[in-house]
Amino acid sequence: MTKLKQAIDRVLRTICIALFTALILLASWQVITRVVLNDPSVWTEEAARYTFIWLSLIGISIATGERADVAIDFVVRKLPVAAQRWVTAVAYLTALAFSTIIMIWGGYLNVVLGWNQANPVLPVSQGMLYLAVPIAGLLLTFYLCYHFILIISAREDASAPEEMQVEL
Repeated sequence: MTKLKQAIDRVLRTICIALFTALILLASWQVITRVVLNDPSVWTEEAARYTFIWLSLIGISIATGERADVAIDFVVRKLPVAAQRWVTAVAYLTALAFSTIIMIWGGYLNVVLGWNQANPVLPVSQGMLYLAVPIAGLLLTFYLCYHFILIISAREDASAPEEMQVEL
């Protein structure tokens, strides 16, 4: 499972680099057409918006995979190790419920509803643009299950990695 995670990590990082590059190019083109050419491009703002949404959702998945997501665990770190595992397991199960019910199922319903709905600016359907949510939900579900298994089997610490912790 670790090799699968590493492969998914590499693919997602490559996708994020491509999306970030596209976002910079789209925003730059928007500025050039608006300021220099005095004829703003109609489609670049919409394309940049959806590129940013995809980048953010995939970035959240990467952060979850690296356990670099925001976690307020200063109280949990003061508990005994067994209690830390229990509290962290409950937190992961809650996040797992959110990613499966809201992101995968709810996102799927939005994709289905928007699949035949034309985008007024871009040559793709709204449903294709909405695919970011269920895909991110699947990625989050994978990463949450991965870390949940490691935490309950005591192969990973329940608290965030040391380099991610901030003392208050």
